[in-house]
Amino acid sequence: MPRFRLCLFTAALLVALGQPAAAQNPWAEVDLPSSGRTQSIGGYAAGCVAGAVELPLVVEGYQAMRPSRNRTWGHPRLVAYVKDLARAAQARGLGGLLVGDLGQPRGGPASFGHASHQSGLDVDIWFRLTAQGAPRLTRAQAEQMPMDSVVAAAAGTLDRRRWDARYAQLLEIAARDPEVDRIFVNPVIKQALCESGRRGEWLAKLRPWWGHDAHFHVRLSCPADSPQCEPQKPIPPGEGCDEDLAGWVREIRLAAQRPKPAPRERTVPEMPLACQAVLTADALPAPAAVGAGKAAKRRLAGEDAPRVLDRN
Repeated sequence: MPRFRLCLFTAALLVALGQPAAAQNPWAEVDLPSSGRTQSIGGYAAGCVAGAVELPLVVEGYQAMRPSRNRTWGHPRLVAYVKDLARAAQARGLGGLLVGDLGQPRGGPASFGHASHQSGLDVDIWFRLTAQGAPRLTRAQAEQMPMDSVVAAAAGTLDRRRWDARYAQLLEIAARDPEVDRIFVNPVIKQALCESGRRGEWLAKLRPWWGHDAHFHVRLSCPADSPQCEPQKPIPPGEGCDEDLAGWVREIRLAAQRPKPAPRERTVPEMPLACQAVLTADALPAPAAVGAGKAAKRRLAGEDAPRVLDRN
């Protein structure tokens, strides 16, 4: 598939608009999805989504967090998945979900917080559940409530003050959905689940990765309607409860005892050529879009609420 360098395309677009190339990431400045057929294009960390739909911010069973970011967009299968997971959690009596970022209205690279979440197939779910029948969070709470780690990294164990057995149940429900390709969790979390005696093919879908100690990251497989979607390599056989996982946990413990290095500058991904058309396409007419874009979400969140730049 032909590709182009996002940095070159961005510069050309900004010049055409009479703006300096140092302006903000254009993908993050688009308020509404593109019109036309829905499809995920490219890879999870170098792609986009055409014809995205929005996850409603507040529905019985879940609430979207950080709404002012305008990252509640994705492929329709992702939105349906979140709703299905919320219903399943409610049916099991686990409580309501707090939903973190999906993606931007047209996907693409975010200005902060994620390298992936670009093709409309990724969503973060907090390790925090609301009580059944509890009132919805206020707009300030949805913007400012901190994500608390459930991992005691230096010890390489779960933080028992914050870990809840319901999270293990929720992870199993989330992973058993056949549309889920993999779920990223902190290595300490996966090791604890392995040691708890939980078994099954679903456990293989839990992939250890840095961070992911306050939320888990669900990634769906490429949908049938998206021939330009680039899948990841298949997950290795086995449940993943092995020496490789133990090595991950050792690295987590060592990293917690070292000074944190300065963050590395993120490299610009190569984007599929088709994403150029997505970024510059006409917007889906506002009445047809589920939400009203970034401006409305900022009003919902409250302009006086400080922007929280966390890891979600």
